[in-house]
Amino acid sequence: MYQEERLIAIIDYLKEHKRISVEQICSLCQVSRDTARRDLVRLQEQGAIIRTRGGAILPSIHDEIKDYSHRLSMVSEEKNQIGKVAATLIREGDRLILDASTTVQACAEHFPDVKCTVITNSIHQADVLSAKEGVDIHLLGGKLQKEHRFLYGASVIEKLSCYQVDKALIGVVGISEQGLTIAHEEDGLVKRKIIAQARQVIALADHSKLGRTNFYRYAELSDIDLLITDRLPEEKFRKLLDQHGVEILVAEQEC
Repeated sequence: MYQEERLIAIIDYLKEHKRISVEQICSLCQVSRDTARRDLVRLQEQGAIIRTRGGAILPSIHDEIKDYSHRLSMVSEEKNQIGKVAATLIREGDRLILDASTTVQACAEHFPDVKCTVITNSIHQADVLSAKEGVDIHLLGGKLQKEHRFLYGASVIEKLSCYQVDKALIGVVGISEQGLTIAHEEDGLVKRKIIAQARQVIALADHSKLGRTNFYRYAELSDIDLLITDRLPEEKFRKLLDQHGVEILVAEQEC
């Protein structure tokens, strides 16, 4: 096996198992310990791994969170389908809280024009739903996060505590065994309160968010009731959700 082939094999192993030892490289690639160490040096020089005592791990990946307008312009077909499926769960008379995520806005775009009440801290969600004659909108007042277009702060959390709703729709940046996570703590604190005020919590996340962890954890897996995503998760992740009582609804792509 040539070195480039070994390097690919090592990275593939790390993606699945998170860490690898020198002994495991020797077994995986049928090479000596010296050769295994040289391969690790090469991968470290490329920035592909972080060397540890006796092996290596993958470096953490911190994705840049684009501003809301940029993310809105890049709403994928996956998010659109997730939003469309989520909108089918809205019923006449429902009282709902919608967070400020672009996937939840995809749901707002497909909202049925039925009589219901929506509470939100998102300027965009309120604007989209204002076109729906039957929707009564409560926009939570607070400090404006200019880049991501949501309202946050103590006044938002205090006002949320006054409401009890049927459903909460929330977006996530990461959902894993660590729970639900997001990049911004101030947004996470609002989401945490939204979850506390709802009888049913519905998380919307495309497949790229599954198994990922971001900066701030605002909920445990057991805090959500339903996950709507665009692909059936792998069996290990499905079992994890089942252990925490989370149902899965997969939005099928339109042909």
